[in-house]
Amino acid sequence: MALDPFDPHAETGAFLRTRRARLTPQEVGLPAYGRHRRVPGLRREELAQLAGVSVAYLTRLEQGRGHNVSAEVLGALSRALRLTDTEHEHLTRLAKCHRTNRQPAPLPSQQRVRPALREMLTSLDGVPAYVTGWRSDLLAWNRTATALFGDWDQLPPRERNWARLLFLGPDSRRLFKDWEPQAAAAVGALRLHASCRPDDPALRSLVDELSTASDDFARLWSHHDVKEQHHGTTRLHHPLVGDLTLSYETLQLPDGSDQTLTIHHTQPATPASENLRLLTSWGTTAPDESPSPVDATPWERSLRPER
Repeated sequence: MALDPFDPHAETGAFLRTRRARLTPQEVGLPAYGRHRRVPGLRREELAQLAGVSVAYLTRLEQGRGHNVSAEVLGALSRALRLTDTEHEHLTRLAKCHRTNRQPAPLPSQQRVRPALREMLTSLDGVPAYVTGWRSDLLAWNRTATALFGDWDQLPPRERNWARLLFLGPDSRRLFKDWEPQAAAAVGALRLHASCRPDDPALRSLVDELSTASDDFARLWSHHDVKEQHHGTTRLHHPLVGDLTLSYETLQLPDGSDQTLTIHHTQPATPASENLRLLTSWGTTAPDESPSPVDATPWERSLRPER
């Protein structure tokens, strides 16, 4: 039976096993006895030795039967497994999670973006910017973002989701030259939230849908990787202006909404900056002679002049 990814105890065990499997004895300074090892990576006994815990205790943790794990044990396991700061925080969060009877988390349509934040998005003319929720739902954006990524206004509300567009969108693999890293980051971000939100049926439904509809999502989800991508570079091949390389910053909003603001920008005086300027000005300078044709691309529809 498949483990429930929204059960924090089961997820703790699966996370520890996958982290253990990616390390070799040589990497942690242990001798690799035997030519044919039955398991990839570290054996359970080897991890227990490195972390200073009993094999029986580690077995309970990996079987999802660990409760009230101390910060000292979590720290020892994190050091032994060479976890990143994000992975250590994820493991700590899992250890503190438990199922609750809280009210269901709000659906995307029920999440509110502050009016002042929407005004700021509009004022960032020429700078693609958007706000996402914890399920990677696209909650608000400016015109330049739709010129760059496609006309999100024309999508049904349930399809306005960054992860769904990456894995199920018909144009995403042509648009993103670095599709695999983008996809892995999206899955890693969902992983950070899934196991601590057992009361979120919309998030569970999203994960189930993507796991069924996309082999790539199912593959990446099975890795149990977690990521918080606060900044980086995005390489695109835009159907209208060609190649663009943009940097981005993702900021956690400080209002307790679990929303993030992502802003993309280009280096000044580069072909990418000129192409982005062209995309931004296109919709305001193109003649308004007729509605967008039925077979127009999402970008061509998004660049029609505003009425």
